[in-house]
Amino acid sequence: MSRTLIASGLLGALCLSLVAVPASADSRGVRVLGETTVPTGLSFEGTTVGGLSGIDRDPRTGDYVLISDDRSERQPARFYTARIDVTADGLGDVVFTGTHPFTGPDGETYPENSVDPEELRVDPWRGGYLWSQEGERGETGLADPSVGEATRTGAYVRDLPIPANHRMTETAGPRQNQALEAMTFAAHGALVVTAMEGPLLQDGPEATPEHGALSRITVQGRVGPVLAQYAYPQEPIFAAPSPGGSANNGVTSILASNPGDPTRHLVLERAYAAGVGNRVRIFEIDTSGATNVLRTGSLAEARHMRPVSKRLVADLADLPLSHVDNIEGMTWGPRLATGERSLLLVSDDNFSANQVTQVIALALR
Repeated sequence: MSRTLIASGLLGALCLSLVAVPASADSRGVRVLGETTVPTGLSFEGTTVGGLSGIDRDPRTGDYVLISDDRSERQPARFYTARIDVTADGLGDVVFTGTHPFTGPDGETYPENSVDPEELRVDPWRGGYLWSQEGERGETGLADPSVGEATRTGAYVRDLPIPANHRMTETAGPRQNQALEAMTFAAHGALVVTAMEGPLLQDGPEATPEHGALSRITVQGRVGPVLAQYAYPQEPIFAAPSPGGSANNGVTSILASNPGDPTRHLVLERAYAAGVGNRVRIFEIDTSGATNVLRTGSLAEARHMRPVSKRLVADLADLPLSHVDNIEGMTWGPRLATGERSLLLVSDDNFSANQVTQVIALALR
């Protein structure tokens, strides 16, 4: 059963109606509450809604914050606020309520191609935001990734320090577009946990259909000190691409499983194979038995190293969804009347007419 998506303005807010999907359980205790899509190229308050690569729920208001990965090419780098109704019976309307640009230390919006926003989290202590961006490794030179703190209106507060091995050099550091894609608060906000989308140059090759890869998860204090790093074993790419096409797999979001537990997190792996499509899997990891590799120069050459343990929570290919797009964002929604936890996912449409901005709500036991 579905309803046609409609858009209407009301007091500056944009309502997007639900495309309903029947709730269904699978063997892992995950059921689909619903899904909806946002029209490609949608205009809201003078901006183009798209590139939504991160989502988080604001515990103060119950509303949501979504970050766009626009590199200030269309409009200044920015985020959106929205209301999304989630109950045990389904996913309701998505209502965009505002948008704000990020500003730098000089108080100005970021110039074109100077940042690549990816993840945003609401600070459970202060109510502001942390947001990550991937930096640059390209013809224009090298620019380090970063994690920045911003006010609720996007104003610059400070940058957190990043590990030395996250800095871009000619021969080491993050690959292009595979840097700080994922971030979460942990230990009730005392810790910040980030995850690289793919392996560092010095940590070995990227995932292929024949083998997986090793990327890094970093744990640091909320005021900055880097405490630990752990190796994360990424899955092989699920299928070979069509001839001449590309394929990849990477970590696009990380989320504390329990606000008070610093060791367990959900990790979202998003894989793509040209001519085949996307495959999105959610794993729960445990860092408690893993080796601290902060001082390890190369994961590919490390000996006697234990990566984090992981177990599959949900494979979206197994769920009754109409489509699985380029899912990049993940956040807990409200606790449901059934006792289940709701989990919301959002896709990055890359501002492409061939993709969609998709919001999915799941219920987890």
